[in-house]
Amino acid sequence: MDDSIKRWTAKRKTAPVIEIIQGKTTVSEASRSFDLTPSEVEGWVEDAKRGMENSLRANPLHIREQYEKQLRDLQEAYGKAAGATGPKKLQALLDT
Repeated sequence: MDDSIKRWTAKRKTAPVIEIIQGKTTVSEASRSFDLTPSEVEGWVEDAKRGMENSLRANPLHIREQYEKQLRDLQEAYGKAAGATGPKKLQALLDT
């Protein structure tokens, strides 16, 4: 790969992600090779797994449905966090 990559398009991200999935390289090796953080590369792998799971469904979700499901999951997690910490404490954390 070219060391002077300024923008990582989906097509460019695909090559290292496939190599990671195939076991040809690791997240840490790929991140070092391309001067990226491991969390960036891990995020790409997770995105690829979600996309792959959806594409293998009998009835794949459309992009909007995927985002709506993700939003519902986040709202549910927020609700659980609010219940666990108390609404006032959670609001104080958000206000800081």
